[in-house]
Amino acid sequence: MADYQDRYPTNAPGAFYVDEQCIDCDMCRLNAPQFFARDDEGAHSYVHRQPTLEEEIALCREAVEECPVEAIGCDGEDVEIDGKNRSRPANSVRQ
Repeated sequence: MADYQDRYPTNAPGAFYVDEQCIDCDMCRLNAPQFFARDDEGAHSYVHRQPTLEEEIALCREAVEECPVEAIGCDGEDVEIDGKNRSRPANSVRQ
């Protein structure tokens, strides 16, 4: 599971992030290139833009689920959209 404390500093501020477990497999960049980019120097992915629309959030959640090493998290900084945090499921509790 991704750890917010181990996220790369290149991630855009917000709920979604990539942490140090990334193996540079390219899965997230292929499926959601508008949100994930490659850090060529560090050979890993990072979130270069946070999602705001329902469809975009769904794409990023798919990336979380499809990451083979669970290096993508969605429990980072709050993203308020229409007065609610819609990047985390409503029933999730942040510790």
